[in-house]
Amino acid sequence: MKRFMGLALLIFNASAFAATVQLPGVNIQLQDTAGQAQDVALALKILLGLTVLSLAPGILIVATSFTRIILVLSMLRQALGMQQTPPNTVLISLALFLTAFSMMPVVEKIGVQAYQPYIEGKLNSDEALKRGIAPLRDFMLRQTREEDLALMVELSHKAMPKTAEEVNLITLIPAFLLSELYTAFQIGFILFVPFLLIDIIVSSMLMSLGMMMVPPMMISLPIKILMFILIDGWNLVIKSLMGSFH
Repeated sequence: MKRFMGLALLIFNASAFAATVQLPGVNIQLQDTAGQAQDVALALKILLGLTVLSLAPGILIVATSFTRIILVLSMLRQALGMQQTPPNTVLISLALFLTAFSMMPVVEKIGVQAYQPYIEGKLNSDEALKRGIAPLRDFMLRQTREEDLALMVELSHKAMPKTAEEVNLITLIPAFLLSELYTAFQIGFILFVPFLLIDIIVSSMLMSLGMMMVPPMMISLPIKILMFILIDGWNLVIKSLMGSFH
């Protein structure tokens, strides 16, 4: 750990002095030259890029519509009574494509406001990052309930922000996740009600016929699948789910 910290200090101070570090089997030499300073800056940028790529799955979950979509699809599978159908890979793939579809306006704004100017050399990396975060922040703010945002601000022991620009991401992201969970459970409850009624009706009929040894799921599951097909359930669920992102 001490070697790592010493090496990090040398890298960040390479532009200020020249030094030579010798480790077992490793020889690192830093000199105060413009070319090597650029090499160090490029290495740090590559390290930052690899870090962002490693955190990409977490960013996808916490800052996009993926959470709501995958929760609703999972609840729909539970409501139908099929534990492994559709399989997780199918649900996750569908959720990823729906996330890309719902987030496309945000991605386009990021490309126009931040990515293209940065590629053309009109913006530096810091300014491009600020402009790129702005559309994502607006999306999360639109989907966040005031109650959840107020809760996170209260827990952070800070004053309530007066404008959207004053809301930091550390406060916004957990509030956004709480709102997504709240909305997903609302939609899931609506999905559960008709299937629950079918289960109750089938169970009552079996009891009235004296067929108490017959599992109700054997009768209700085909009926629920048939009803879901007849009403074009997948179309309705996806349409309602996409419409929930105002």
